[in-house]
Amino acid sequence: MEANETQALLKEIVQTLKDGEKGYSEALTDVEDQDLKEVFKKYAVQRDGYLTEIEDQLHQLNIKVEEESSLTGTLHRVFINLKAAITSKSRESILNECERGEDYAVKAYQTALKAEGLPGQLKSILEKQYQGIQQGHDEIKALRNASK
Repeated sequence: MEANETQALLKEIVQTLKDGEKGYSEALTDVEDQDLKEVFKKYAVQRDGYLTEIEDQLHQLNIKVEEESSLTGTLHRVFINLKAAITSKSRESILNECERGEDYAVKAYQTALKAEGLPGQLKSILEKQYQGIQQGHDEIKALRNASK
């Protein structure tokens, strides 16, 4: 894999983790259900920890990931509709938006893990994180299904 491809995949993972952490952090302050506050806090902390692990690896490998600054990049982010769902106070709507974000995170990790030529330690970290991302997806989906 070329360096630019690796950089693009890692940029997507970094941005996905930042979006997830931000989305869950905002959600836990705005949502009223205590059980959801606890779940959202758990995943905000998880995503922040994952981000730190990835950034440490990038630093060790001397890989720079440019920040997304365009309006288009901001608009396509997955947690953008979470605020509106929280405003509606509908548990199902909030969980639908969270699941949409989780779907996006799962796909980003699957794409990165299919890539050829990722450095071994970085690939191991991504594989471990993918398991946590998948568990988060499954938990959010189960909560959403139970809210119907």
